[in-house]
Amino acid sequence: MSAVAAGYIVNVDRATRQGQSLALVLANYFSMFTIVSTLLSAGALFAAATWTRMHPERTREPLGIALALAVVTGPMLLLGVVYNALLRGVPSEVAAADSPGIAMLDAYAIEVLHVVLPLYFLADLLFATRRRGLPWWGLPVLLVYPLLWLMYTMTRGELVADPSGVADWWYPYPFLDPHGAGGWGSALMYIAAIFAAFVAIGAAIVAIGRYRERRAVRRTQPAALAAVHH
Repeated sequence: MSAVAAGYIVNVDRATRQGQSLALVLANYFSMFTIVSTLLSAGALFAAATWTRMHPERTREPLGIALALAVVTGPMLLLGVVYNALLRGVPSEVAAADSPGIAMLDAYAIEVLHVVLPLYFLADLLFATRRRGLPWWGLPVLLVYPLLWLMYTMTRGELVADPSGVADWWYPYPFLDPHGAGGWGSALMYIAAIFAAFVAIGAAIVAIGRYRERRAVRRTQPAALAAVHH
């Protein structure tokens, strides 16, 4: 949450310096996939931590907690890949005028949201001791949030103007903007690719969870048999 707060301060500072509508800038900020996913992740982690404290004797998380963590793990992993593959190093004119303090906050927010958190969720997926395997019907559930966000974003993009006044539309990421050189064809290709990536990542999350659960069962069975014989 500190990274979200840092990004909030950065956006307030930039909007104020440029005389932009603060309400619109913040509405755009809290509409970004990165920020929405991070806030949902914080909620899922808080729920998981609360359950763990209340049930220290349990060895496996309940289905609801497992689903909540899986729902946010996919977006966080894809965020890390997409940002570092497509957006890292993209020049920003507004960032060039940042003061040293704002530039530091911006760099902190970017690295935490697009590197640290994705790596944390990857480690959680692979090594968390209480991670529960999901049934395969959970895969469509993992796709609901990304689909809703895409529908919201592509609809909202035509309804709000860029805060800088350079365009009558606003999209949070350039590859989703149908007003670019490739038009709607390019934007739809990216949307299809992103959706395919979500399906692949979601399937991997379910498969990894099921594999880890089967392995944990195989490990506990010999110990249980040994206890019975003794």
